[in-house]
Amino acid sequence: QVHLVESGGGLVQPGGSLRLSCAASRSIFGLGAMGWYRQAPGKERELVATVTRDDITNYADSVKGRFTISRDNSNDMVYLQMNNLKPEDTAVYYCHAEWRDTYGQGIQVTVSS
Repeated sequence: QVHLVESGGGLVQPGGSLRLSCAASRSIFGLGAMGWYRQAPGKERELVATVTRDDITNYADSVKGRFTISRDNSNDMVYLQMNNLKPEDTAVYYCHAEWRDTYGQGIQVTVSS
């Protein structure tokens, strides 16, 4: 079993930045690819970004060039740097591990003036 705990969310103005962190309760090296998903009100959960154990990254078209995913295998952390945030980025963001398709509890990100 693994627990994923997100932090770093909140309210930010359009154009601003946030950095989400995900702390895992065990070594992430054995969890396979790690990622971030999000779910906006009334919408389905969608992929935001993933990073493999070999640091190969993949991004949704809507966030390419604005978001950066990274992982720190030594400290069992995964990050999502979000720049130039837009109102349409407002959602609950979930950390995800490929291992057993595990999600964290989610954290709210609100982009509004």
